[in-house]
Amino acid sequence: MHVFAQNHNLEFYLANAKVNSPLLKDYKNQIASNQMDSQILRASYRVQVNGISNSFYAPSLNGLGYDNLITNGGQISALVQANREIVSKKNLATQYRSIHLDNEAIGNTSVIAEKDLNKTVTAQYILVFGDVTTLQFNTEILDLLQKEAAILKNLTGQNIYKQSDYLTFYVTLQQQELSVRQTEIQFKNDFAMLNYLCGIVDTAAVALPDPNLRMAALPDIFTSPFYQQYSIDSLKFLNQRSVVDFSYKPKVNIYADAGFLSSFSYEFYKNFGASAGLTLTVPIYDGKQRQMKYRKLEIAERTRTAYRDNFLRQYDQQVAQLLQQLHATESLIRDIDNQIKYSNRLIEVNEKLLETGNIRITDYILAINTYLTARHLLNQNYVSRLQIINQINYWQAI
Repeated sequence: MHVFAQNHNLEFYLANAKVNSPLLKDYKNQIASNQMDSQILRASYRVQVNGISNSFYAPSLNGLGYDNLITNGGQISALVQANREIVSKKNLATQYRSIHLDNEAIGNTSVIAEKDLNKTVTAQYILVFGDVTTLQFNTEILDLLQKEAAILKNLTGQNIYKQSDYLTFYVTLQQQELSVRQTEIQFKNDFAMLNYLCGIVDTAAVALPDPNLRMAALPDIFTSPFYQQYSIDSLKFLNQRSVVDFSYKPKVNIYADAGFLSSFSYEFYKNFGASAGLTLTVPIYDGKQRQMKYRKLEIAERTRTAYRDNFLRQYDQQVAQLLQQLHATESLIRDIDNQIKYSNRLIEVNEKLLETGNIRITDYILAINTYLTARHLLNQNYVSRLQIINQINYWQAI
């Protein structure tokens, strides 16, 4: 019998996978970064203060040089300028909404990524659980065969069974030993992959309890994160249209400055002062770019609609197919259970007949092989059932 260092359930691996996932951390950081964009946007529409200095000298020799009426021979300026762009509350709200929708999209993508991770880890856990179950069962059969081999060897020495009968049984025993070794290798490989997916650095073998997955009721698909991504995209397109509209509104920028501005031509020490003004920008014509941007958004919306409709069709088809597979597998498991009961009884009877030498070895081996096949088939279908439930539960909300 195999002894494992400790037990770790499915929740343990899911928790570690979530904590160690760089992708989920990336999405979390993207949301934090977008929140900073909101603060940056708010700060960009406040008063901006800059220090500005501009100095130049335009020499003139014997009438050769720049026109002094234009250059004044030179200029030195050292100003502190404050300016602010005037923006309406609706315009500002539209820009904030763009950032908010980006955050919603990232958050929704993060939810889907976590569901993908849970599905992958759960599928690998189920695979390893199946390996553990097979290993334990194969070991139990090996122990049984080793016990019966000792009895058969003694009966062969008493000439109750032929030497060929013992050799035939011993070959079956060797085959079972190889099956146990092969299952051990498969278990170690699959278990290492489970640790890899979860970011766990540990090579100690552990026993995995039955995940006992239960199929929950499917949620309304229109409220699921898979559908929400299409809804968020639709809202983003509408908001982008508003952004385009506001980009064609008149823009006003007010400014004021104070400092030193002089050509040093006359009493330069008096050239300290201040000024204020505003700049008005009114879009008139840009080659019909506005209509082109609208058309781009319309094309993107048609693409979004096509993907959404295809998703709904595939969702209905996939869930119906999974439910059909689940019902068929559960029905098969019930039938296999009944077969195992009869096979187990047959082996118990044959064990007693073997001890008295009243059964042919080939019949006993056939009964064991029938029992082995049924148990392996049961394990495979039980694992398949868990995998199907895992795929169905993938559509559940986290």
